[in-house]
Amino acid sequence: MAFCLLASAQETPFERSAGKQTATYAECIAFYKELDKRSPSLSIREMGMSDAGYPYHVVLYSNDGVADPAVWRRQRKVVILINNGIHPGEPDGVDASMLLLRDLVEGKVRLPDNIALAVIPLYNIGGALNRTSFSRVNQNGPESYGFRGNAQNLDLNRDFTKNDSRNAESFVQIFHWVDPAILVDNHVSDGADYQYTMTLLATQWNKLGGELGIFLHDVYGPALFSGMEKRGWAMTPYVEFEEGNPDRGWNGFYDEPRYSTGYAALWHTIGFMPEMHMLKPFKDRVLSTYALERTVIDQASAHATELLEKRKHDIAADQDSSRFSLDWKPDTTRWDELNFKGYTAVTKTSGVTGLPRLYYDHSQPFEKKVRFYDYFAGDAFATAPAAYVIPQGWHAVIDLLTLNGVRMRRLSHDSVFMVEAYHIADFQSYPRAYEKHHKNTAIKVTADRESIHFLKGDYVISTDQPARRFLVEMLEPTGEDSYFAWNFFDAILQQKEGYSDYRWEDVAEVWIKDHPEVLGALEEKKKTDTAFARNARAQLAFVYRRSPWYEPAHLRYPVYRIK
Repeated sequence: MAFCLLASAQETPFERSAGKQTATYAECIAFYKELDKRSPSLSIREMGMSDAGYPYHVVLYSNDGVADPAVWRRQRKVVILINNGIHPGEPDGVDASMLLLRDLVEGKVRLPDNIALAVIPLYNIGGALNRTSFSRVNQNGPESYGFRGNAQNLDLNRDFTKNDSRNAESFVQIFHWVDPAILVDNHVSDGADYQYTMTLLATQWNKLGGELGIFLHDVYGPALFSGMEKRGWAMTPYVEFEEGNPDRGWNGFYDEPRYSTGYAALWHTIGFMPEMHMLKPFKDRVLSTYALERTVIDQASAHATELLEKRKHDIAADQDSSRFSLDWKPDTTRWDELNFKGYTAVTKTSGVTGLPRLYYDHSQPFEKKVRFYDYFAGDAFATAPAAYVIPQGWHAVIDLLTLNGVRMRRLSHDSVFMVEAYHIADFQSYPRAYEKHHKNTAIKVTADRESIHFLKGDYVISTDQPARRFLVEMLEPTGEDSYFAWNFFDAILQQKEGYSDYRWEDVAEVWIKDHPEVLGALEEKKKTDTAFARNARAQLAFVYRRSPWYEPAHLRYPVYRIK
């Protein structure tokens, strides 16, 4: 049954406007502070700072009034973290969570005793303060809303690992403090038109892996779809098909660690990214979000023991895993069959261009079986070393590891270790900026055993810790969202010392006579590469890179592996 807008002692802006308006940042925080005064079960606390200069708040709710996630975990409660307004132009979760917490306080609904809630009322504060009625041209309401970019014009749903924003730094602190079993990060979709108000993007279950991944796919996910159907809000998995044609089916969403659900998976947290359909009325979208939050809670309560045990099992199993996938590809030989309710895609003449345009005809609804390709296989693997070593000069990376609770020790004196060292053999960089970076892709490396001199204060990071999977995905340079991919180590790509050709000619002529193996390699390459044979500068560089004058740090990845 759909939720009805009932009279309340504390109405939301959404209710006062008959479902046409979303709360401002100030209204949202004031609302929760008032709830805090009214109920011993609810508390609100400041935690972290945003790029906009406003603090973050976390709302905590538990029937017994405990406001400490560490205690919740000892009590064997399923901890659910709800994140709202990461894209403030998609504010449905902001208002739905206000309704939910208010109804809990007023006793209209009851939280199961084995559940505890933590809610970030409005994550992208800077975007929320940048309020307008025109930035979401695809969307049907509310009357005014915030902007996608934050105070740095960053998309915060691409910032969960690189942490360019104070917002993301604060989220990481909140996330690890709460340590949720489930994360719900509320959004609104773009894309095709269809009959559903709600679509659900879940952490890709193979990527989540282990018993928890199977539980998500086989038990908990289907329970959410069934529960929403019973509440009158049938939903479908997040829709991604082109040109209005679902007949070929669509792939599940691959959530790299930059996304909230991908980041959560690195910590064995089931992530959900509800995507309300942009063209449905704002009122319906908020009410369906409210229904989903209640369904997530109810099904988590019903399966609490199984959920917690499987999460505990997978966290422990990671410590015994040595091989981790850094990329995932859909297995199109397997699929789940969905009963999909859509609208027929047709063409008509555009009133703007006079040319044919896509149009979804609501007078031609359909219901058909379609394929959902949500079976993924690991595509690129890395073996976890016993430890990584990072020189202390790479402090930006050390800061991010510290932020994520990674345990590290510092060398008490200068030391020489035999390590596995990567050298960057090839890579490509985005030609245009993407989220403040020119991201590195198509990364290829070679590996050598080298004796490296490390300094007192450099960091040794054992992988025998809960952050094991996180460390592998962030520190292996070929990872899709590794710190190398996000340009944190780009300084090694530039050669710092060089030579004048005429001077190196003199030095090289003497040196190469004592190194016949280099001379032989030079002559062999000249025989097989005619362009190289005519290029004196290329030949000088060839010899230089094999000489002791060539700097060892050039292209040597400064994160070393101890096996």
